Amino acid sequence: MIALQEVRASDEQVREVLDRSGLRDWHLSCAPGRVKGHAGVAVLTRGEPSRVSRDLGPSEFADSGRWLEVDVSGPGGQVTVVSTYVHTGEAGTPRQGEKMRFLDAVGSRLAALAERDAYAVLTGDLNVCHGVDDLKNWKGNLGKSGFLPEEQAHLDLWARAHGYVDVHRALHGPGPGPYTWWSWRGKAFDNDAGWRIDYQLGSRALAAVATRAQVGRAAAYAERWSDHAPLTVDYDFAVGCG
Repeated sequence: MIALQEVRASDEQVREVLDRSGLRDWHLSCAPGRVKGHAGVAVLTRGEPSRVSRDLGPSEFADSGRWLEVDVSGPGGQVTVVSTYVHTGEAGTPRQGEKMRFLDAVGSRLAALAERDAYAVLTGDLNVCHGVDDLKNWKGNLGKSGFLPEEQAHLDLWARAHGYVDVHRALHGPGPGPYTWWSWRGKAFDNDAGWRIDYQLGSRALAAVATRAQVGRAAAYAERWSDHAPLTVDYDFAVGCG
């Protein structure tokens, strides 16, 4: 399956692009942003999901285009896939307060999913670097949104209290990097001065069958099609049955 963030398009516009890209037969689940051209998340699956939900919980985030859950059937049983997009925030402003409330809501929902599903994964752009291995210029970003201790504490809590595993980091091992986002400005991409802000956080059972993680970093600046690079993780349910 494929999870998308910052779609910034209507269902019809996304479907048109998919049709042109040879993905006509994939099932599209979308959560467009309430403001045209903003946010938006989606999940592509081979078959139709048994459940689709845009409900994170608090009414503040209803129809924000930042949360989408789908349940699909896999060889190991039902898998819940979440695509989320956490906005950037700005330290010391109401925007940062909104970001923290969103992260609170995510934690509550992950706790509920952990109780309900053996296999669950949160995918997406969290706009949080969990530690110094996830940000090239971490010293220069102390005190800034995306690298605040109170943001990082949420990821710690999700792992400690709810059992979610940073699958990418677990498979890759210590950093620095690999990063998933680089500014368009200056020489950030050429110097690999990036941020690791895109994640797959899997439940314990799902993380146990993860076999490979890879960041699809473009070969050169001119070949980039986004300031992010896709994160791909392979899961082999036969591993859990062996």
